Amino acid sequence: MDRERPGWRESVGDAALALVVLAFGLAGTGPSAAERGVDADGQAYALVVVAALALAVRRRWPFLTLAVAAVAATAYLLLGYPYGPILVSFLVAVYTVAAHRALRPAATGGAIALVLLTTHVFVGVQPPGLLGLMPAAAWVAVPFAVGTTVRLTREAASRNRAEEARRLADGERLRVAQEVHDVVGHGLAAIHLQAEIALHLLEKRPEQAHTALAAISRTSKEALDELRVTLAVVRRGDGTAERAPAPGLAQVPALRDRLAGTGLPVTVEVDGEPAALPVAVDLAAYRVVQESLTNVLRHAGPATAAVRIRYTPTGVEVEVADTGRGVVGAAHGTAGSGLAGMRERIVALGGSFEAGPTVGGGFRVHARLPVEEQS
Repeated sequence: MDRERPGWRESVGDAALALVVLAFGLAGTGPSAAERGVDADGQAYALVVVAALALAVRRRWPFLTLAVAAVAATAYLLLGYPYGPILVSFLVAVYTVAAHRALRPAATGGAIALVLLTTHVFVGVQPPGLLGLMPAAAWVAVPFAVGTTVRLTREAASRNRAEEARRLADGERLRVAQEVHDVVGHGLAAIHLQAEIALHLLEKRPEQAHTALAAISRTSKEALDELRVTLAVVRRGDGTAERAPAPGLAQVPALRDRLAGTGLPVTVEVDGEPAALPVAVDLAAYRVVQESLTNVLRHAGPATAAVRIRYTPTGVEVEVADTGRGVVGAAHGTAGSGLAGMRERIVALGGSFEAGPTVGGGFRVHARLPVEEQS
């Protein structure tokens, strides 16, 4: 980051700063010297011009700028001219090195500049002696400290942006992994049960095995289409690549029909007037239903399932209850899958999530998702 070349805007800004400092130096050098009983001649003004114009390339070549400004200011003071506007050029040069270069080389450059500037304390036309050491050192120490602070703040902000970008990327990867898990996991669970049915019926009742195989074909195609939609949205970052509707509660009846071929009877009950939901809410609610029914297929044994969807003015609730063994089994999962993944998805949208065995057997999953009112 420190080695980046300035753009044309920065270069124009540096040139403008050099002209401003030059004008200030030309206007203030004479009066400043006169206050101390010294006449500012052409030699003094020449040094002021050199130091000021060096600032035009301060961010492109910071060390060169510092070298020119330090030599000009040192010569100015060694010739007996008092402190004046020329030191503004030197101050800006020290600040630039500290703000735009790494600490070690910047400190080395600042130390050399300090040595040069303080030579007038001991030698020259009118050396001030040790009393002049502190003011000379301040012209280096203060701008160097300010420049270093600015650089460290800028680097910290850059690191924070990079960390935020990594965090968002990690979150996106987890989201994609969860989406893929939900799509593939449900499809494979349904295909597995349908394949077992087909194998069981193949020899005894081949005509019914054909029905199971057709269900496998249909389920695999639907799962692949849904997976293709998910990955297309991830690649494009928007919905322009979708070939089918994004999964939502409107697809729950189709999900029920697919599961009917696996031997899992599912009833769907809707309370309230179905309303258009935000995409994230609609997808999360559908995934809860899908993942819950997938868990019923995997862990409940012979069972039936009931899906209840309730629309309210402030949101939507979904509930999936089954009559199976009532055990959690592998549904607990890890982050991004199973109950844990459902809970994270719902909580991230500001909702609430409950899951557990029911009295008398079976398992119940309930999620409540809020919907902000549109203004």
